[in-house]
Amino acid sequence: MNAPTVRQDAFGRLNDGTAIEQYTLSNGRGMEVRALTYGGIIASIMVPDRDGRAGNVVLGFDTLEAYVARNPYFGAIAGRYANRIAKASFTLDGKAHALSANEGANTLHGGKNGFDKRVWRATPLGDSALVLEYLSPDGEEGFPGNLALGVVYTVTPEHELRIDYTATTDQATVVNLTSHSYFNLAGQGNGDILGHQLTLHASKFTPVDAGLIPTGELKSVTATPFDFLKSMRIGDRIEASDEQIKLGGGYDHNWVLDSSSGKLAEAAEVYEPTSGRVLKVSTTEPGIQFYSGNFLIGAKGKDGKPYPKRSALCLETQHYPDSPNHSAFPSTELKPGQKYHSVTVFNFSAR
Repeated sequence: MNAPTVRQDAFGRLNDGTAIEQYTLSNGRGMEVRALTYGGIIASIMVPDRDGRAGNVVLGFDTLEAYVARNPYFGAIAGRYANRIAKASFTLDGKAHALSANEGANTLHGGKNGFDKRVWRATPLGDSALVLEYLSPDGEEGFPGNLALGVVYTVTPEHELRIDYTATTDQATVVNLTSHSYFNLAGQGNGDILGHQLTLHASKFTPVDAGLIPTGELKSVTATPFDFLKSMRIGDRIEASDEQIKLGGGYDHNWVLDSSSGKLAEAAEVYEPTSGRVLKVSTTEPGIQFYSGNFLIGAKGKDGKPYPKRSALCLETQHYPDSPNHSAFPSTELKPGQKYHSVTVFNFSAR
């Protein structure tokens, strides 16, 4: 057993010459997390399988150039508003705000140049954590207010990656942050995730329209392919003749978590039977987006391995998509004098 450490290494330069760093956080017990200052990207999570063999369980690229050229949000911090905002607009305190549209007419994950494409200032915190900071200026991608952000990645002796998000603003704005890692618990590039077994502690989900925008309904998962209250193989119903499945091309929906009090609670569990790896996700957020990698198209990732359709899954802890345009959804508004604080914990084990 070794002591936990934080190591800094160079990871290339952007076209404007900005140096990007990679930080490696180790808990000294077999877990290692690598994070980049570009996009706050989690580039690697090494955890042991049931036989003690370490493997990287998240998708990514080997070079900065690849992340800049074609990254579908691999491991990135998504914001200022994670997920979708309909028609790239919302009204706050009677004022309309036009946003950057980057998915048809809608805004996805903060717009054309969201937080996933920004350079974050990094500072190691002790021997097991990394602080990332970014100031999002008023008007960036159309969002109001200067937003001061802090994200802390912490690895624990219990094989946890804890993410603490904080933000303050000088004008009323909306905030919804998440980590967009793509998981394959068999190891990145090792087959699809259809055999992964998923549990979601959520009795309802938010149905979507053809643009994957919530209709406003909170629908029961009972007697639908969206019922993961008990552990189910992801592949068992992913091709069901269900309208919502067809709209998402599989799973690409927000689940309404049963524990939505704002206190840290378990939201999901994933088990991969060949490796024995288990991922438990806990969060203070009211929702979680389960995305089954339907739009991965075979790009080559780490170690030259291809990432075909459904070769990974995302579990994005969040407020509901398009909340600024749905008054009945939990509010994502942040006012001056308030502090946004959200916590998500990814816990890895094996059985």
